[in-house]
Amino acid sequence: MSPVVVTPAVLRDWPLPAPGESKHARGQVLVVAGAAATAGAVLLAGEATLRAGAGKLALATVDRHVAVLGAAVPESAVTGLRELDGSVAPDAAADLKGSLESCDVLLAGPGFLDPDAAGELCGRLLEQVQSPVVLDALATAYLVDHPDALRRLEGRAVLNLNPGELARLGEREEALGPDEVGAVAGAVAERTGAVVLCGGTEKLVAAPDGRCWVIQGGGPGLGVSGSGDVQAGLIAGLVARGAEPEQAAVWAAHLHARAGERLAARLGTVGYLARELLAEIPQVLGEVG
Repeated sequence: MSPVVVTPAVLRDWPLPAPGESKHARGQVLVVAGAAATAGAVLLAGEATLRAGAGKLALATVDRHVAVLGAAVPESAVTGLRELDGSVAPDAAADLKGSLESCDVLLAGPGFLDPDAAGELCGRLLEQVQSPVVLDALATAYLVDHPDALRRLEGRAVLNLNPGELARLGEREEALGPDEVGAVAGAVAERTGAVVLCGGTEKLVAAPDGRCWVIQGGGPGLGVSGSGDVQAGLIAGLVARGAEPEQAAVWAAHLHARAGERLAARLGTVGYLARELLAEIPQVLGEVG
């Protein structure tokens, strides 16, 4: 199936659900993220969910960051989780039972640093969650050995990956060439039953049923620490407000790319910061919709 090149016209013909009038109508995102060294990833991903239109936000991360994140993201509720060697302890998933039951979307992975801890934690989260799921970066490590773990969600999952992470899930030992990304993303989407968004010089979204979209542009400035955390949050925020997983992934990729272009035009091709993307998102949404 030939990929669809995403343009503003394509998106206008595929509009997002109208935003609800109350915060409850636009959904609650639970972000399970971060480690001792990565409080910023939690902030970026969490704020991005709200910039995309989610109504409520809950953050869960290592206990040491609760105070700073509570002050930095006053719009959120923040839960501290037990820590093991600088990462969220896998058995802390049991402490999130109530949060998992009340959330409309789970986003897991931004700022995770230990693949083994991330995989074990995500396995325990996926055993409990009933809502749609967005897995970012190292949170996808669990799927390498458990590719069917998302099947019970019946297509309500998105994987936010870079080319290296996609290669790992695609069981490729070498880096993917640009002409290989589409085929591998499609194979991973089919095997896991999840929508796959892979970033790079251009972004690609693959759905389990074989549909594929290409989002061009964005520029090299998006290759900066924290940028992927922002994109993951955008996906989760759009799902919270009612978008289907593949629509949320395509729109998030477009918003992320256009926000980068806006900053590049004002500040320079490279040198802007991931946190500066956040304020651009509502304006890009308004331009398309």
